[in-house]
Amino acid sequence: MPTAFLVLGLLAFAADDAAIPLFDGRSLDGWVAEGVSEAEVDGSKRPVWTVEDRLLVCRGKGFGFLRYKEREFDDFTFHVEFRMAPGCNSGVGFRTTAFVPDSSRSTRPSFYSYEIQLLDDAGKPASVHSTGSLYRYIAPKVNAIKPAGEWNTLEVTCEGPRIRIVLNGELIQDVDQSQVEPLKEKPLKGYVCLQNHGGTIAFRAVEVKELKAAKAE
Repeated sequence: MPTAFLVLGLLAFAADDAAIPLFDGRSLDGWVAEGVSEAEVDGSKRPVWTVEDRLLVCRGKGFGFLRYKEREFDDFTFHVEFRMAPGCNSGVGFRTTAFVPDSSRSTRPSFYSYEIQLLDDAGKPASVHSTGSLYRYIAPKVNAIKPAGEWNTLEVTCEGPRIRIVLNGELIQDVDQSQVEPLKEKPLKGYVCLQNHGGTIAFRAVEVKELKAAKAE
């Protein structure tokens, strides 16, 4: 193969293999707030989800989600960095559906698909409700969350039924849902979302890398 064609081919592969930014740092374009989207702050109604200093910020009140609405993903790595305020309760949903408050128990990620719990619980034992859990189903290998106020890095990789979660460089989940009875019927494709469940949390570097090359192989 001529060198020029080889180089062009590699560049094309690199472009296809690049991460897709889901948050532009300026707006909530591509996202939709579901559930409680406004809350009373200092005597006036304000959006729960805002953009501040190029960060996606949730000043949590009530219960709801911010869902990336533009498309669903099947096999992918989802990357996000987050910083919680003291007492925060949040989460990340993946392979999920639109949240409908009137059908909350069937459409929220922790029932429909998966929610990764995010809590201000640094130093506490890992459990099915701690940070890094597949909420209510599987406890993480370790609770790797940093204390409130520090930045954390979360990566979720889904390849078919296999789910791997890395928090702050530690592999905390490596699950084959086809081998776990309560998880066998969970969907293999869906939306990603961020949770509002009380407290303030900021997100940045929100992106998805699709695993097309792995499928081709």
